[in-house]
Amino acid sequence: MNIVAIGAHPDDLEIFAYGFLAAATARGDHLYLGVATDGAAGGVSPGPKLARQRAKETVAGLALLGTPTLLDLPDGDLVNAPKAREKITDFIRSSSPDLVITHAPEDYHPDHRALSSFVVDAAGFICPVLFCDTLMGVGFNPDYYVDISLHFDDKKNAIMAHHSQEPARFVSASNIMNRFRAAQCNAPEDHFAEAYRVDSRFPFADIRDLLPPPPPYRPFYVPGSNALI
Repeated sequence: MNIVAIGAHPDDLEIFAYGFLAAATARGDHLYLGVATDGAAGGVSPGPKLARQRAKETVAGLALLGTPTLLDLPDGDLVNAPKAREKITDFIRSSSPDLVITHAPEDYHPDHRALSSFVVDAAGFICPVLFCDTLMGVGFNPDYYVDISLHFDDKKNAIMAHHSQEPARFVSASNIMNRFRAAQCNAPEDHFAEAYRVDSRFPFADIRDLLPPPPPYRPFYVPGSNALI
């Protein structure tokens, strides 16, 4: 299966979708990884030098999954970037995707929201679009959960490759968020999960067969009693 994953900034795929993508790679899927903007505005010293550093960081962060395509659109104003829609559409459609993963339309960052809109339009009726979780899950109601327990250490290492972004804070956030999503599934305490929502429209109402498996769950009640586990 061909999976296109496109994030707005150089560390977004690592933070929001790395576990899913690692699980998809492990089952034999082919990944097409895209980064829409150059990340030049995301630091204390914005500009071309930061963009070059962030390009190297994202190549390092995604190295176990593949080589990302960097679209080099302007960071911070993606919605108004010349040729943004055309570049994003060409990247998606040239990959012949069976599934596309990107940011949710209600995400906190304007570049995330702009990219989400571009991607949905580009995918059209070609394939379903899967929205990844928002930062700390704010305002996000999942349809699906993916077990990323086997890949969580690699996810943390991938995030830590982004030295320019104070990455320890995003590792901490991912630890909280992915453990919480697993806990919502009543998974054992050593499990982690990423949450996703489908852009539910005809003919893509239910896509669970395209996804890696959810976390395992424990029985909710102790057998022979009314006690909760």
